[in-house]
Amino acid sequence: MSAVPRPPNRLLQALPAAELEQLHPLLETVELTKEATLANAGAPVQRIYLPHGGIVSMMVNLSDGQSVEIATIGRDGIIGASAALHGRPLLADAIVVVPGTASVLRAEDFREAADRSAAFRTLIALYEQALIAQTQQSVACNVSHPVEARLSRWLLRARDLCGSEALPLTQEMLAQMIGVRRNAVSIVAHGFQQAGILRYSRGHIEITDIDGLRKSACECYGTVKAYAAQWVGSED
Repeated sequence: MSAVPRPPNRLLQALPAAELEQLHPLLETVELTKEATLANAGAPVQRIYLPHGGIVSMMVNLSDGQSVEIATIGRDGIIGASAALHGRPLLADAIVVVPGTASVLRAEDFREAADRSAAFRTLIALYEQALIAQTQQSVACNVSHPVEARLSRWLLRARDLCGSEALPLTQEMLAQMIGVRRNAVSIVAHGFQQAGILRYSRGHIEITDIDGLRKSACECYGTVKAYAAQWVGSED
């Protein structure tokens, strides 16, 4: 019997072959279209998403109409796992920021798979720990660090998840991701472009000097990357 092909999601790649073979018939591949809402805060989780590429942002909506990102999820993660396992609603909206594809399975199939497989449960637990750590780091970063460092951190994370220096992102979207006004991102992005770190046009940003961007980032980028490496190994 030929081996089951491994989707690009790192959790699925980390599963033992026998476990993936059991899970494979339950998985469906779907397109993640830009700005699509995969799950709503406060609603029961119906489907579990394991991105192959692109970026999904976990957004908390505030009473004044603002939205704040608390976590960035891509091919190193899973969306809705903890809520589905414990029968609780998500605490944030899951919004596609950069389009891609994902493996999807129904919440009930996910729970049954986790019940059957200790290896699957262990991977999920490790990932959830890394996600909590990322959320805490993101909140601390947005409170403590200047816009230049926060923007650099987010773009580096996006590059890692997408595997590309070219990112289909607007300045307005970036401002929402790091919790600042659009004009603050515009000023920083202009400075980065003048320094040869970025090149941007409407709806598109390209990283042209990765080392320069790393120098501008705060320690939060490396910290979050280290959390991810602890559960599925490093990836550059």
